[in-house]
Amino acid sequence: MITNFETNKVFIAKGLCSDAYCQAADSLFSSFDRHHVEWEQLPCTESDLHIWARDYMPVQVSETKFVKFNYTPDYLRNVPEYKPDTSSILSELGLTVIDNDLVIDGGNVVSCGDKVIMTDKIFSENPQYSHNRLIEELTELLEAEPVLIPWDIYEEYGHADGMVRYMGGGNVLLNNYCDFDKTLRKKLLAALSPHFNITELHYGHYTDNSWAYLNFLHLGQHIFVPMIDDKLGEIAFRQIAQAFPTCECHSVQDCKSVVSEGGALNCCTWNILMN
Repeated sequence: MITNFETNKVFIAKGLCSDAYCQAADSLFSSFDRHHVEWEQLPCTESDLHIWARDYMPVQVSETKFVKFNYTPDYLRNVPEYKPDTSSILSELGLTVIDNDLVIDGGNVVSCGDKVIMTDKIFSENPQYSHNRLIEELTELLEAEPVLIPWDIYEEYGHADGMVRYMGGGNVLLNNYCDFDKTLRKKLLAALSPHFNITELHYGHYTDNSWAYLNFLHLGQHIFVPMIDDKLGEIAFRQIAQAFPTCECHSVQDCKSVVSEGGALNCCTWNILMN
């Protein structure tokens, strides 16, 4: 699979520029421009409800292979207006994809090259498949070995991208579960350690938004870390920068409005490798 290290262009939903989130958008776009990042807004996402991009857009497997999953998550069952018209978006972009009926969110796909980390929420989302058949299907589609981690039940979306991120070279960065949930931490280490070397964030205490710092945007050799107006930001930024010594880390201010809606910068963006 294409990893974040290989990506060179990022797309953002137009709804992120609406009044409620415009400070975060301005800060992000300014950072892109300062660091010469190629970015573009997604067509057909003008609604102020459409501030996200990751979950409904296809997963890039290779330079020319994109897999589009069925974006019908349980948390949007009663609010379908939060889902943009993905078919129209892809048509406007001129992008050809492989359609698949599996219910998978992009935020639950952490590409690690020949492996992909996902939470085991995929089983409850796709009850028509046996566990083995589902793993076989994902392996074939994504051309990578699924590494399943337990769903953090306190996070309703069941996404992996606020729990763990790929650092390259068989290494991953784990959120600070050592500070507040040692039972889940033990399960995560058991699931990940056969496949990866693990570095853990450590802040010394629990905070509601610690996941959001790990939900940074990683684009090529750039990492954009959301700032949320709390004391943890500088500590998180330093630890993330230390974990990615070959990357340039940039703080993106004024992200509290976005985080309050349940996502951060990885959720707001869709980054790919383009010629």
